This record gives sequence, structure tokens and C-alpha cells, in this order.
Amino acid sequence: MTAETAASQAAQPGGDLTAPGQERGPEVVEVRRGAFGAHGSGDTSGFGGLTRLVQIPGSSPRPYGGWHDAAVDALVEDLQGVGLVQAIEKVIVDRDELTLFIRRQDLATVAEFLRDDQDLRFELSLGVSGVHYPGDQGRELHAVYHLMSVTHGRRIIRLEVTAPDQDPHIPSLVGLYPTQDWHERETYDMFGIVFDGHPDLTRILLPTDWIGHPQRKDYPLGGVQVQFKGASTPPPDVRRNYS
Repeated sequence: MTAETAASQAAQPGGDLTAPGQERGPEVVEVRRGAFGAHGSGDTSGFGGLTRLVQIPGSSPRPYGGWHDAAVDALVEDLQGVGLVQAIEKVIVDRDELTLFIRRQDLATVAEFLRDDQDLRFELSLGVSGVHYPGDQGRELHAVYHLMSVTHGRRIIRLEVTAPDQDPHIPSLVGLYPTQDWHERETYDMFGIVFDGHPDLTRILLPTDWIGHPQRKDYPLGGVQVQFKGASTPPPDVRRNYS
């Protein structure tokens, strides 16, 4: 199968949600060519013909294995009780790690069940980080949470929530996990994800008047001139253009 065929067959954002346990193949969100994403003859690395797919794993089939089935079942039961079973967009078990894709409007409800249900008890938040997929149209920004259950032997579950570049809003979890305070501020600073309800969503690493979010894929490299004896190295964004 060619990269173009795989990309055309990828699941489209905004389509039917995959029910927990229903298997679906990986989602191709971007096709990259060349070692540096170069086009034409600009790539001098020797890898100009390299083609790579940027993929997000698809839903995993049942049984997931280990404690994962019981945990998903407990959460689904909780969500059914409030009519929100569709809050879980898909379930991924990859390398024995459990990831749940959650609708952003239901994030706080899911997190509260994960924290408070006696069969789950993911009472410790290890933080939130961001990922930027420019090719994942309508879902360019991903927020990734890691929650740990100290009660149940340090189990770890990952929650992933998406938002579009044009509407980068995700509910804050500071009210449920106070330690999220600085993690959400850092993710906002670096990726521009706005955590609605955060008590003080300001930059934490960059000056408050800084323009842009440096860990987005479309942010310019920038840099400073570095001088050596008899020579100098220009900043990355003014060196030879490989794209």
C-alpha cells in the first residue's frame, strides 16, 4: 500500500466514534517525505526519497489484557449511569499501556470517575503535556494526561484529548488535581492550549508578552549567531533551506 493510499483510507476527524472495544486501524495524520520534509532537490542528505507516515494507533480489540479490561468496564459503567458512554472516543492498548481518547467536553467527568471510583482510584496526576499534529485536521492540538493509582499498585492510565488550532480550549483539571496547576500553565505556554477554568493561566517559562508557542511544529526555529575562531555559525532559521 502506498503512502497516498494509506492516507486516503485513514479515519476522518469528526466521523463515527469507535465504541470501546471495537477495533479500527491506525489513523494517518500526515505523510512526510525526505529526512527534513524536503521537496524537490533541496535535500542533500541522501534520503530525499524517504516517505514516512505519521500515525495515531487505532482502537484495540478485546480482550485488552491484564487489568485494562476491568478498568475500562468500570469506567464505562460509571459513564452509562450519567448517559455519557460516548465520552470515550477510543481505547488503545499499545506496549501494555492503556490510553483512552476522551471528548474534551467530558474530560472533567471522566477524570472525576477515574479518581473517585473505588475500583479505579487514579488519585495521583503526573501532569499534562501537549503534542501538535498540524496534519490532524480539526484536532491539531493533543493534551495528554498520565494518572496513577497508588491504591491499586501504581497502575498508570493515559488520557488524550484533542482540540483544533482555531479553538484550542480544553477544561482545566486543577479543581480535581491541584498539582495540574503548573503543568497546565507550561502546556499553555509551549503549545497554546487554553485550559478553561484554570485559576491563573499565565506563561510560566516565557515572558508574558512573548508571541507564539515554541513547541508547535509550525513555530520558527530561531537562534543566535555563534562565533568561532576564523568562522561563524548562523542561527538555524537562516542556514540553507531544505524544504
